[in-house]
Amino acid sequence: MEKRMILIADDAEINREMLKFIFEEQYDIVEAENGQQAIEILDAKAQDFSMLFLDFIMPEKSGIDVLEHMVSNGYSDFLPVIMITGEATPEFEVKAYELGASDIIYKPFDPMVVMRRTMNIMELYEHRIDIERKLEKRTLELIESKEKLEKSNEFLINALSSVVEFRSMESGDHIKRVKTFTGIILGYVRKFYPEYKLTKEQVALITQASALHDLGKIAIMDSILLKPGKLTRDEFEEMKKHTIYGCEILENFKQEENEFYRYCYDICRYHHERYDGKGYPDGLAGENIPIWAQVVSIVDVYDALVSKRVYKDPYDVNEAVRMIHDGECGVFSDKIMDCFDLAKEELFAITQREFIEDEE
Repeated sequence: MEKRMILIADDAEINREMLKFIFEEQYDIVEAENGQQAIEILDAKAQDFSMLFLDFIMPEKSGIDVLEHMVSNGYSDFLPVIMITGEATPEFEVKAYELGASDIIYKPFDPMVVMRRTMNIMELYEHRIDIERKLEKRTLELIESKEKLEKSNEFLINALSSVVEFRSMESGDHIKRVKTFTGIILGYVRKFYPEYKLTKEQVALITQASALHDLGKIAIMDSILLKPGKLTRDEFEEMKKHTIYGCEILENFKQEENEFYRYCYDICRYHHERYDGKGYPDGLAGENIPIWAQVVSIVDVYDALVSKRVYKDPYDVNEAVRMIHDGECGVFSDKIMDCFDLAKEELFAITQREFIEDEE
């Protein structure tokens, strides 16, 4: 509903009457004889006014006092103010503008000029408020859309990772631990290596995406995937293709310019790459391997070592760390190793707690 009220705060009755004469046909006029009255009226119904005409010098409270009160209570955000004065120093003018006054009109004033300037200011305010409301509405829509997308992503991850668990006969705890470990190590990467420019939001997305690192195992034959003994060379070459198969599966869920999809894809494809270029499938080396894939890589290796698999018994956590440090599981960057060592005690505690619960 359009606001139809103007407040005129001036201790001179003649000035109030002149302004009232200009606007009374279009607006309901409310008058205040001093600054204190103006403040009381504003506190009661500031939202109802379209404009405030405010004299600089008044009894009890000055125009500047009223402006300061408006700023402290947020009235200036939606109510335009035109200062009216017979004379004012430059210091007063600057102060008024700093406190949000839209214009200053000097007495005596021309009615047509006052009318035109007032209407222009009100239109600008209404337009700005309309834009802000639309932006606020759009922001809420985007937040709601983002939340829906995150829930959709979480459902998709849970569904696909459950299929991987079922196919590979692995406990769901493996994927849960990979996600937990990934989040922990990413926290250290973000803290100590700002050059990667990871945000909290990115860390959350990458942590979610890590659950799909072995998605491609869905496409590996049972005779290879579940083989209890050592794989032949040909079988191992086929097993390595799970990095490619995972990406092919993800293509069915591709969303253009989607950051989450990129993390899922990179992790699926590159979590077996190694810093010295001796990994697979593409033989990437150094920082050509995305940092999120590097993190999931060391996490996957660690959990594979300390977990029981169809082809091996679990290693002790300290032995697993030694093997990783000695390069028995491939080469990792100094930065990744640093973060792994910083996270080591947390990883140990989670590992021991998980396996004790499994035994019970």
